[in-house]
Amino acid sequence: MFAVVMSSAVIGVDAYPVRVETDIAGGLPALNIVGLPDSAVREARDRVSAAIRNSGFVLPARRITVNLGPADVRKEGSSFDLAMAVAILVASEQTVFAIDPSTAFLGELSLDGSMRAVQGAVAIAADARSYGCKALVVPNANAKEAAVAEGIDVYGVATLSDAVRLVGSRNLSPPLRVDLRELSARRVGATPDLADVKGQDHAKRALEIAAAGGHNMLMFGPPGSGKTMLAQRLASVLPDMVLDESLETTKIHSVAGVLEADSPLITTRPFRAPHHTVSTAGLVGGGKTPGPGEVSLAHNGVLFLDELPEFRRDTLEALRQPLENGLATIARAWGSLTFPARTMFVAAMNPCPCGYLGDPVKPCRCSSEQVRKYRARISGPLLDRIDLHVEVPAVPLSDLRSEAKGEPSETVRARVQRSREVQSRRFDGTGVYSNATMAPHMVREFCRLGADAEALLAAALSRLHLSARAHDRVLKVARSIADLSESERIEAQHIAEAIQYRDLDRLAGVY
Repeated sequence: MFAVVMSSAVIGVDAYPVRVETDIAGGLPALNIVGLPDSAVREARDRVSAAIRNSGFVLPARRITVNLGPADVRKEGSSFDLAMAVAILVASEQTVFAIDPSTAFLGELSLDGSMRAVQGAVAIAADARSYGCKALVVPNANAKEAAVAEGIDVYGVATLSDAVRLVGSRNLSPPLRVDLRELSARRVGATPDLADVKGQDHAKRALEIAAAGGHNMLMFGPPGSGKTMLAQRLASVLPDMVLDESLETTKIHSVAGVLEADSPLITTRPFRAPHHTVSTAGLVGGGKTPGPGEVSLAHNGVLFLDELPEFRRDTLEALRQPLENGLATIARAWGSLTFPARTMFVAAMNPCPCGYLGDPVKPCRCSSEQVRKYRARISGPLLDRIDLHVEVPAVPLSDLRSEAKGEPSETVRARVQRSREVQSRRFDGTGVYSNATMAPHMVREFCRLGADAEALLAAALSRLHLSARAHDRVLKVARSIADLSESERIEAQHIAEAIQYRDLDRLAGVY
């Protein structure tokens, strides 16, 4: 007796089909799973056996062999439980129906036959059409997230018995449908508002420029000056996510297993702020089973690193590739995986170990050598990948006690949105989505300067000893400033303001 049931699995953020082939033959009673299973898959023998018995079916007292094909790809996790149980029931002729090969089964079984959620349901549903899958049977807990993928019928089940009844019925219940427009318009939770930040007009202006052009940003200043507050409000001034961005981000969070059950579609830009003790694998991805790291979980959103010099040097250096090309590549002996990592990188640091260098009230206790070593924890190549270096001084008491309200995020976001629309028209058909991601040849094309601006830039390059990469980033920031000013040309004042946001390059030659 032989049966085949389709399932699916995820490598990176992409899904591939898995054929669950089951053969029941004579011999001593046993349930063997082959096809490069990991320990979680091998343990399915006990889960599947108990679930079949406790669901009112009979586990054949014969030799059962389950092969997960392709057999040369390692299978991981518990998501094959449902497909294996259904295949055994079909092969042992305890059901009278044939399984449609275009229907895939996904889900973990409890010992009593109930279903538990699995990771990656969105990724599998989104890619299933590419290999001929038309219907997907998943646990109820995964049904809504899987249903956000268009072009495939999704059925949620609560137990193994429900799955058997569902596919055995000639009149299938209607598949689950979700309204993507309604979901994409939904905003979960309150977003911090920029109007809450007292003073810091210079830093707020830099934040707006960063949002307008998608630029990376580093803020430095004494403790309590508002660096973290500013960073937390960056997402509130970014343009609203479009549906494609929501689906991309949801797919990554589903694979990582951090998608909230009541939020099947991520509609607000993610804000990730890992602690400085995070490992390299935790930040950029990896591990024994390579998965997305914080930089990928911040895809289409903001990655914030507070106390930047406290992060391990090798961990920070691993960010260089994702910040450069928007992709995090994890290499292993058997191959490599690539995770999307198009994020705005924002960091904060103190000017010195004690935090009060240059403070007009509190004296700094650090020696010049301590300051040099502290700042040297951040390499020059990493700093080159940060477009704006912004000083955030202590807030005066008069500003703290002031009743005046700053600009709300909604007003700033409107200006940012207009700037992004200009960039969208400018880069139409090129695959570039913001000024910060312009290629070098595009910088030469779209960042042409007049004589005055050219002379000012040349003087700044000579004085600050900027690298070629930093030169391009000054031009990109100037392009964003010009866009906010609704100016087609980059003028000298735009260059002058862009140079102001290279504060660390102007400090004593630490770098």
